[in-house]
Amino acid sequence: MKAIILAGGQGLRFRPLTDDKPKAMIPINGKPIAEHQINWLLQNSNVDLIAFSCGHKWEKLKEHFGDQYKGVPIRYLLEDKALGTGGGIKNALRKMSAHGDFLSSQKNDADETVIVTNGDILTDLDLSRLLESHRQSRTIATMVVVPYRSQFGVVRIDKLRMVRKFEEKPEFLDAWINGGIYALNSRSIERFLPEEGDIERETFPELSTRGEIAAHPFYGFWRALDSIKDLKSVQQELTLSLKH
Repeated sequence: MKAIILAGGQGLRFRPLTDDKPKAMIPINGKPIAEHQINWLLQNSNVDLIAFSCGHKWEKLKEHFGDQYKGVPIRYLLEDKALGTGGGIKNALRKMSAHGDFLSSQKNDADETVIVTNGDILTDLDLSRLLESHRQSRTIATMVVVPYRSQFGVVRIDKLRMVRKFEEKPEFLDAWINGGIYALNSRSIERFLPEEGDIERETFPELSTRGEIAAHPFYGFWRALDSIKDLKSVQQELTLSLKH
């Protein structure tokens, strides 16, 4: 099985950390974000090739990982310009197919599953469960969804408008957000992907109207790194988890 890490963005919100390296190479607890992701991919599934969809300062990725990591081949699939998540996936799938990476390169009826993750997600998601969920759904795509987590503390009040409880950045278990991790059928998904644009806006709405995208709810550890503040928070969380 193949995995694609979307690392084509410039990481503007992380400047000056991304002035000389891509966001995926920002260190957390002594290891780049990308290394945490690859270790997770290799621990959780039978991934036999990992591809970076990359652009900004991509050479830093290759300097760190080389042509393989822990015996698994690594590819660097360049975006000549920013293509968005959908365009980045389409570009990666085309280049991997041309390279003969997929079964579909040899068999027209083959539709190999590929794992795709945004390059700023840290999680302990069990990929074997995601893959089984995707197999059972019989859809083109399966999206990991996670409970919405408020960035603010929440004040609970009663019918008399009396303050009864404070909750610090709670999760809302009945409200879901896109977790940025997908299981996709490599051949079937390609025709729905834009040349440029985001899969979230261009592809998933159409798949949903066709009944071709399933959800895989996940309640475990999941963090999206959207700001320098997130980096510090996640680093503290990982440090505490190691101590325990």
